[in-house]
Amino acid sequence: MITTNKTVEIYYLVDEFLKEYDAVIKSHSLEEGALKKRRNRKFTMSGSEVMTILILFHFSSFRDLKHFYLFVRSRMRSDFPHTVSYNRFVELERKVCIPLAVFLKMKALGQCTGISFIDSTPIRSCHIKREKQHKTFKEFARKGKSTLGWFYGFKLHLIINDKGELLGFSSDSGLM
Repeated sequence: MITTNKTVEIYYLVDEFLKEYDAVIKSHSLEEGALKKRRNRKFTMSGSEVMTILILFHFSSFRDLKHFYLFVRSRMRSDFPHTVSYNRFVELERKVCIPLAVFLKMKALGQCTGISFIDSTPIRSCHIKREKQHKTFKEFARKGKSTLGWFYGFKLHLIINDKGELLGFSSDSGLM
C-alpha cells in the first residue's frame, strides 16, 4: 500500500523538478508579441499532482489507471483535495507527458548492476493494411517487423537491470 509519507516524498521531488523545468522552458521560449491575449487560467489540479498520481499508479497493484484514479478520489482525499473528473484528468495527463518523460530520464533511472536486459515492443499507430491512408504520424511512423509480425508505427526500446529497475528507454520509427 502507498503511504502518505511516500506520496509526500514523490510530490516534493516532482514539484521541485517542475519548478526548474518551467523556469528553463520559460527562459528558452520565444514570445510572439505582447498584443496577443492568452488564456493562462490555473488548473484545479497542478501538474505536480497529476504527475504524482501517474507515478503512484506504477507503484500500486491496480491494473488500469481509471480504477486507480477512482481510488485516489475516494480514499486519498486528504493527499489530493482538489481532484477533477476522470475525463478531465486524462486531458491534464497529456499536458504533463513530456515533463514526466524528462523527469524519468533525469531523476528516476536505476543504476547498472552488471546484468542488463534490453527489449523492444511495437507501438502500432494503425493496422498494417491502412498504412497508406494513415495521416497522423505520416512523417514519423514506419513499417517494421516484430516477433508477432509486421506493424506500422514506432518501437519502444527499454533497458532494465536484474532488479527490474529501468536504466534507459527510447523510441524510434518502426523501421529498426
